[in-house]
Amino acid sequence: MKIVNVKRWLIRMPFKENILWASGRRIGTTRLIVKIETDEGVVGWGESICLIDTVLAVFDKVVAPLAKGYAVCDVEKFTRHILGAGYYHHKRAAVMASSAMEMAMWDAYGRMLQQPLHKLWGGAWRKQIPASAYLFLPEPQAVSDKAKYFMDKGYTSFKAKIGFDAHTDIVVTEAVRTAIGDYELRVDVNGAWTPGTASRMLYKLKDYDLSYVEQPLQLDDLIGHAKLRESQHIPIALDESAYTLEDIVNIVRMEAADVLLLDPQEAGGCWQTIKAAAIAEAVGIPLSLHSGGEMSIAQAAYLHLAASIPNLTISIDTERDYLAGDIVANPLTINDGAYTVPEEPGLGVEPIEEKIEQYQVAEISGAYLDSEKPNWFPVKPSF
Repeated sequence: MKIVNVKRWLIRMPFKENILWASGRRIGTTRLIVKIETDEGVVGWGESICLIDTVLAVFDKVVAPLAKGYAVCDVEKFTRHILGAGYYHHKRAAVMASSAMEMAMWDAYGRMLQQPLHKLWGGAWRKQIPASAYLFLPEPQAVSDKAKYFMDKGYTSFKAKIGFDAHTDIVVTEAVRTAIGDYELRVDVNGAWTPGTASRMLYKLKDYDLSYVEQPLQLDDLIGHAKLRESQHIPIALDESAYTLEDIVNIVRMEAADVLLLDPQEAGGCWQTIKAAAIAEAVGIPLSLHSGGEMSIAQAAYLHLAASIPNLTISIDTERDYLAGDIVANPLTINDGAYTVPEEPGLGVEPIEEKIEQYQVAEISGAYLDSEKPNWFPVKPSF
């Protein structure tokens, strides 16, 4: 069953409210949506995060042309073909574009076999996938109120964005801990700290019982993260440092993380994520999944991965509550703080082209910077 036609859309789904983080202000999520058709009439859908212009360029000029003629089951060969087209030197430019196609190939393959994807990846280790409530507010009272809102919806796991400044990071963490009591809490710095600041801040955060601190240092400072692990007791999680399979190997070699957050869109596909998870499993590292504002197409892929990977034991990130809409007939929902794994063939969701076209845009905007601060831009590390 070979790919004969490829169609793609760039869409922007608005957020119900602005999201504030160490890299700026996000007003929505821009996504690459892909539809493939095979010579046997089977359709497959894929989706990827689209933060920078290179994603579309790589998809249009390399990924889509090379995909035509590929059997939908040949995801390993396809991924390596993209890298072999010159992107072994530029992996971070290729992974987001190729992952959308790879996801569509898996969806078509599952639909052809009439099996949900988790059954093709080893079966369902779990059927319910806990989600972590995401908190993006730099003001203590506002973030406390938002945490209580999520508690009322049944969440028992919480993640707060910090990395704003030394004072705000502490008072935000304290406000969330006070609001949620003994529920699970972690924080994400997005690489805003210097090594010295990280040591100082981790000492101040030691009494808040954090499950982990995510990406305290710049993404390429594996030695710094390894030293933080050795010098204090809060677990260190890496996300931005942990895109590709080779990134995971280097983190393990350097003993730089206690927790890893994987993302098929940043790894180059679902199969690459499964391989990365196996490396982590072999050395006892637990996993979660990163979120970039997924529509239900990509969210479904995340759930099948979370269902089938044994060491994906930490509640996954999700921005679902912030999305103003969706593009499928059967949007995925969170009940009592957890997703249910789809059981329908392939991804298990049915995209609607009219809805996709409703949110179609011509360019990427709003991923970084802050429209309300014209002369401001993020510097990593910033303090």
